Amino acid sequence: MTILSRSRLLVSAALLSSLLLASATATAADKVRLAINLSPISALPLIAQQKGFFTQQGVDVTILNFTSGRQALETVIGGGAEIATAAESPVTAATFANQKVVVLARMEYSELKTLVAAPGITKPADLKGKRIGYASGTGSEVYTHELLKKIGLAKGDVILVNLRPQDMVAAAASGSIDAYNIWEPHVANGRKALGAKATLLDLRDVYSETFNVVVTEAWARDNPRVAAAFLRALLDAERWLKANRDEAIALVGAAVNLKKDDLAAVWNDYIFELVLDDLTVRALRNHAQWRLDTNNAAGGATTLPDFGKVIVSGPLKDVAPDRVKL
Repeated sequence: MTILSRSRLLVSAALLSSLLLASATATAADKVRLAINLSPISALPLIAQQKGFFTQQGVDVTILNFTSGRQALETVIGGGAEIATAAESPVTAATFANQKVVVLARMEYSELKTLVAAPGITKPADLKGKRIGYASGTGSEVYTHELLKKIGLAKGDVILVNLRPQDMVAAAASGSIDAYNIWEPHVANGRKALGAKATLLDLRDVYSETFNVVVTEAWARDNPRVAAAFLRALLDAERWLKANRDEAIALVGAAVNLKKDDLAAVWNDYIFELVLDDLTVRALRNHAQWRLDTNNAAGGATTLPDFGKVIVSGPLKDVAPDRVKL
């Protein structure tokens, strides 16, 4: 082999090594840990994972399951994941605490519910003096506050019991609480476990909880391409969900350990749409105002945060400009 040939071979090997290193670096950069609330409200990322939409968009997603969006967002803030699915409650808590988190999109909203497990409670006013389960630091707490206000009861008129969502059914079954306020599938699970003992109070328009894609400000700034690819996969999942209702219910039900028929009964309660709109902003502001009104804002805050800085619309605008309606 001539010196020139050997030089060309060395150059080619060096170029190939550089390309392989660049490829490996790009692949590693696209690895994402997603912390979710394992519930039907996380249908879009669950579908995106199961149907391969994340992979198609070049994002390698590892899903970490939690029982609330608060836990999911705390994991992101603590560095244990890059993206969380969370309602407005943990987002406003983090914002007041000066933890730099941002919302990339709203992907769902739905109303919370009250499941009754004790006799003699047939209307909201009957909750007076009863033991009511709720999950502190989540939309469940806000719903409880708004429910009491709507039916004319003060906090001292009931006995509030702070529980993890997954413990509410057992607490109701044992008789340690009379009712609980929570999101699905914990209501459907309770109705199934308690049978005729369980009833659902007829309550509407008390509190609609949004469910959002949330990341740290630093991650959003440093990873706009990955953020856009992630949202593109969720948009693919939304389209598939709406075109394949029965299959979507079966897939999500299996993922959250809920029978297809049980999930189908409440499926229409969920509004799935990847968007940034006035509802997204209004939910954040209203929830932040609730924190101020109830002294639940960190640091003794007295004014609303600037939610224009909490919502980052760039990645969604790159993917689907018509979905940014702010």
